[in-house]
Amino acid sequence: MTEIQDSPDSRPTARQLQVETHGLDVIGGAERKGTPRALFWPWFGANVSILGLSYGAFALGFGISFWQALIAGVIGIVFSFLLCGLIAVAGKRGSAPTMVLSRAAYGVRGNRLPSVISWVLTVGWETVLCALATMATATVFGRLGWGGGTGTKAVALVVVGALTVVGGVMGFDLIMRLQTVITVVTGVLTVVYIGLVADHIHWSTVSAIPAGSGEKFIGALVFMMTGFGLGWVNAAADYSRYLPRRSSSRAVIGWTTFGASVAPLLLLVFGLLLAGSSTKLNAAVAADPIGALTTILPTWFLVPFAVVAVFGLVGGAVLDIYSSGLALLSAGIRIPRHLAAFVDGVLMIAGSVYIVFFAGDFLGQFTGFLTTLGVPIAAWCGIMLADLLLRRRDYDEADLYRPTGRYGDVPLLPLLLTVVATALGWGLVTNSAASWLTWQGYLLDPFGLGGKSGAWAYANLGVLAALVLGFLGTLAGRARVDAQEAQAPSPRDAGAAV
Repeated sequence: MTEIQDSPDSRPTARQLQVETHGLDVIGGAERKGTPRALFWPWFGANVSILGLSYGAFALGFGISFWQALIAGVIGIVFSFLLCGLIAVAGKRGSAPTMVLSRAAYGVRGNRLPSVISWVLTVGWETVLCALATMATATVFGRLGWGGGTGTKAVALVVVGALTVVGGVMGFDLIMRLQTVITVVTGVLTVVYIGLVADHIHWSTVSAIPAGSGEKFIGALVFMMTGFGLGWVNAAADYSRYLPRRSSSRAVIGWTTFGASVAPLLLLVFGLLLAGSSTKLNAAVAADPIGALTTILPTWFLVPFAVVAVFGLVGGAVLDIYSSGLALLSAGIRIPRHLAAFVDGVLMIAGSVYIVFFAGDFLGQFTGFLTTLGVPIAAWCGIMLADLLLRRRDYDEADLYRPTGRYGDVPLLPLLLTVVATALGWGLVTNSAASWLTWQGYLLDPFGLGGKSGAWAYANLGVLAALVLGFLGTLAGRARVDAQEAQAPSPRDAGAAV
């Protein structure tokens, strides 16, 4: 999707890398280039991380069998990334960042609520990925006898943080080129890793894992949804906005879903086989999801493993920091996009310092983070999907930036839906491993679901409830969208004034 410009002698030359100047503005027609197929690269590169192997241990941690975990993983991964593909259609229909297009549903200033939630989620994700890359590097260096202590972690954190921040600050062009390289390098080395540790798989042990209850299966399924696609929906249109408006919507959906899903699916299967074959490895992944995977590697492959681990995690973190900067601007902060990405990078490094040097139980905090923010994001996703489904015309570009335009300023329905869906969702999720989340689950007992210690306590029903309520509530209010679509398009020069 790299743009080409003519040189003085009329021979095409690749455009030189430069800091992206676009922020929340609409991408002009002359800059909308490429095909939906190009979406494969950023989505695959962001999700080919070795972390996908660790999700095998996470899924089995719900107390379910290999086959149950596999089915939950396949459904959770594909369905959640399908949601990303559907929202990516908004990008090519409006040519603006995801959290700007969300203004059509939430109003221009009302949209600041989901923008803040989106910002917190993306900053949290980039922090988690940066911390994991740091811990993995330190583990590898420790096994090689090159350190592995505090000094090694500090240096690794600086390097990983710098790579992520530079990618986020530079913007779209560098990210697209970087993700292509990451895809190739991590793809090849991951295949080598799988080949080297395949003999650690013992099918007799894996197949003997007993099946769990239906409630545990649903809990694993929802966890996979929040860990994969629901962590990306709020950024799904940030890359498709550079496509021409005439691009096929089906192709946008297909390439986004396929590019994002294919690597996690393959990694999940192998991760389940590895974790199911060794209770020791399964337990170690909870403390250090990436580093634990080095314990079964031959020494000569540790350095290549570090490369694939860091590249894969940085690939996801770069996309997160780019989108978190856009979300920060959409929340009302008036600074250039590259400065917003830099600010988020500073917060990312500070959060990584806490995780790497001070936090104890990683998996408990990680699960709590996913389910807690997964609820309001699921509500936003349901509202956004229904709003997009109801629209028959492209977004009116100028009115996305005018509180007096057709989309309104602070409409009550979407905000009320978000608050109610979030309150309902938080009442139906629990996380005992994170002490700061013990207040959740307050509806499990009133709804007859066994309370915070019952069978449904860890099914994470709140995420699904928020998604469904947001979607159905928005469909019921379709008169608002009909009234917006009935208005005449804004004058062409109105967008230029914005």
